[in-house]
Amino acid sequence: MTDEVEVGATAELRPGTIHPAGRYAVGNTGEERFAVTRRCRHLGADLADGSIDDDGCLVCPWHGATYDVASGRMTRGPQGIFAKIPGLGAGFKLLTRILPLGRGEVVERDGTTFVR
Repeated sequence: MTDEVEVGATAELRPGTIHPAGRYAVGNTGEERFAVTRRCRHLGADLADGSIDDDGCLVCPWHGATYDVASGRMTRGPQGIFAKIPGLGAGFKLLTRILPLGRGEVVERDGTTFVR
């Protein structure tokens, strides 16, 4: 059997929420449940502390970089002062084409959500 990590009660994984589960940030965009590795490619922020924007992307809590939860690729580079550094956002977006966030499979069993 594949290793699984319990996320919690499925009812608690409401649209717009993100929960930590081992090495994953597990969330619900309202359209889909997702699991991606928890560390932002920019400076390692915990993405389980992030948010989900109106486009269903995961937003880094530190500098506002956004990730496509289906592919793990960065869709917008770091914001704030980091957005003013020429090429930084494009560089991180390119990095995540090669090394996207890892993705896990979200499963529900008997009212409990797991990631594997």
